[in-house]
Amino acid sequence: MSRTASTAMQAGLQSCGTCALLSRPAHGAERGLCPRCGDELTFRKPYSLQRTWAYLVAAAICYVPANLLPVLTTTTPEGTESDTILQGVALLWSPTGWPLSLIVLCASIVIPSVKILAMGYILVSVGRGSVANTVQRIRLYRTVELIGRWSMVDVFVDTFTAALVQLQPLMSVSPAPGLFFFAAVVVLTMLAVDAFDPRLIWDADSANEPQYA
Repeated sequence: MSRTASTAMQAGLQSCGTCALLSRPAHGAERGLCPRCGDELTFRKPYSLQRTWAYLVAAAICYVPANLLPVLTTTTPEGTESDTILQGVALLWSPTGWPLSLIVLCASIVIPSVKILAMGYILVSVGRGSVANTVQRIRLYRTVELIGRWSMVDVFVDTFTAALVQLQPLMSVSPAPGLFFFAAVVVLTMLAVDAFDPRLIWDADSANEPQYA
């Protein structure tokens, strides 16, 4: 999309977030109802930047205890042992287990970090009204949105492990506090991505147009 191409907002059109129908609101109205599905229409998601920042900051705060606190506690006749995510990665690292170790490392540490940094970069650039690398930023947002759908895999694996490994009194596995913080990180980053309106990235190209977020 070139900078001279008009946007739907410049043309006075609103896109429905539910059915994707483009419609024109009544003259002078910023909000309306979709004529097809009845969903509320706005030019931009209300308070998109503020809500995205709130979710992202909360995710960044939860990310610290998620990695410092143990996520699973294993009880055997020899005693009880709790492991953090990084300790689990180290335990899995072996000549035959390194692929699983890398998967856990990427899913639990690398991807959440990249998501938080990527959304932070997008928010800062939009807040500063940057017009550089708009296409790349849109692609970055879509990538974060795509991988976010798979972020709960690690939480599901840990939860299923804790539910299935109940061989008392020989062995049992239970979730530890770090797992709840990690789940919070996943949910909060998904909410941050959902709260962000990617159309704001294009709005800097039309700085003279009214802003609704």
